[in-house]
Amino acid sequence: MVPFARKLAQLGFPDLTAEAVNTLQVNLGWRCNQACRHCHLAAGPDRPEQMGQAAIDAVIDAVARWSIPVVDLTGGSPEINPHFEYLVQRLSQLDVHLLVRCNLTILLEPDHEHLPEFFRDHRVELVCSLPYFQKDPVDRLRGPGVFRKSLEALRRLNRLGYGREDSNLELHLMYNPAGAYLPPDQGPLEDRFQQELKKRYDIDFNRLYTLLNMPIGRFKEYLEKSSNYERYMGKLAAGFNPDIVSALMCRNLISVSWEGRLFDCDFNQALNLPLAAGLPQTIWDFDLPALSHRPINLGDHCYGCTAAAGSSCGGCLMKKG
Repeated sequence: MVPFARKLAQLGFPDLTAEAVNTLQVNLGWRCNQACRHCHLAAGPDRPEQMGQAAIDAVIDAVARWSIPVVDLTGGSPEINPHFEYLVQRLSQLDVHLLVRCNLTILLEPDHEHLPEFFRDHRVELVCSLPYFQKDPVDRLRGPGVFRKSLEALRRLNRLGYGREDSNLELHLMYNPAGAYLPPDQGPLEDRFQQELKKRYDIDFNRLYTLLNMPIGRFKEYLEKSSNYERYMGKLAAGFNPDIVSALMCRNLISVSWEGRLFDCDFNQALNLPLAAGLPQTIWDFDLPALSHRPINLGDHCYGCTAAAGSSCGGCLMKKG
């Protein structure tokens, strides 16, 4: 397999650079009430990593100073962080577009059951994990009972208007494959999800995003134990699509780790691949002009974002038409 950086160089991209920073993706910690088999961070209930107050305040200061238009809160389960609601409240006062990546089941946990109303009141856009519209695939991937709890959480969100037509409360679902293969085409799969969830459970949502399982973290461990790692990497490399290189999410995003360190994306954070030397390395040193056209630190896992229709935190990268 040709290394990813060399592959880009062969296509005329000797250096992949950012073109702007319009999204700050903040990882609030690796603690989670689930321990999913595909998690690139190996998040779970026993992980101690949590963003502290000092880094939280530095995030708020950076967003305010540089007028960053979109803040994307992720984890683990970001809602578990003890400063989560404080952060959302402060960011909502700055009039930014705020996204939260929610695993759904956290909304049924003690001390978190009020969060659907909290999200509504602060006009938070939700991106929620639901690998399939049937029980067995979801529970195999995410844990026993997760599907039932996910449906209950979705019903609560729907009752508040999330995902309903003309409510302006956006509710999106995130799909990822159950094994070592590429996601199907996002458009037809979204249609199927909407039809099945409505027919079976009277559940509505806005968009379905497809996310490829990245060959890092727990999923890499699974691939290596099943002797599938080399084959999966070969599949990703064979599916390389040069047409979506310009749309890669790292070109418009900066990731902040729970420690306050800066990365090109959450996947680089998981692999501890820092920003290029000479750039600001922490949220305390955040400098928008310096970061907006930075060279991006690449690795072979980047084949996961460039295979077939492409993969990102906003779904596939290949635009229709």
